[in-house]
Amino acid sequence: MNRNNWTAIIVEDHPIVRQGLRTLLERQGCQVVAETGDGLEALQLIETHQPRLLLLDLSLKGLNGLEVLRQARRRARSMRVLVLSMYDDDAYVVEALRGGAMAYVLKGSPVEELVQALEALYQGRRYLSAPLSERLLAQAEAPQDLRDPYETLTDRERQILHLTAEGYTSREIAERLFISPRTVEKHRENLMAKLDIHSQAELIHYAVQRGLVQPRRP
Repeated sequence: MNRNNWTAIIVEDHPIVRQGLRTLLERQGCQVVAETGDGLEALQLIETHQPRLLLLDLSLKGLNGLEVLRQARRRARSMRVLVLSMYDDDAYVVEALRGGAMAYVLKGSPVEELVQALEALYQGRRYLSAPLSERLLAQAEAPQDLRDPYETLTDRERQILHLTAEGYTSREIAERLFISPRTVEKHRENLMAKLDIHSQAELIHYAVQRGLVQPRRP
């Protein structure tokens, strides 16, 4: 397969890391067409460019990497996704694989391992970073619990959940999503009802516990 025909988008919140990844991909013959550190912007870029490859961090503003992955797979079905993350917890790896990632590489791994992961993606194979177990692939392929209330949320409700948990006001969310504040509030009411959540504090706690946003520092 001619790698020069591959286009890529880098979604990583650290500009210096993005630059390093861009250099690596270009050396591998892949054309980087866009980069960002914002989850919502990432979805827009993916829909616009329809890249062949997505390098995705999980810690993002606006929408975390796992949710970007879930929604991006519906916008670019032929895209192959490599998650580059600091999280080595089984839950993160399994969720990423279930979301459609073909490779999961831990930050801090040698550059050679990232190159191996890219080679696997070029060939249509899955790749897990060395410390991660193959048994996680089996977990990822096991039937999911459809009773999870989060799975009942629409894409828009998930976006509003993430942004609300990050501290954005209804007006700020409306501006980011190009909808009215009233619509934001209606979506928030619906998602809170689905999740059986009754206050802003409970919503933030839920988002942190689920790993949708990072805990706020005191």
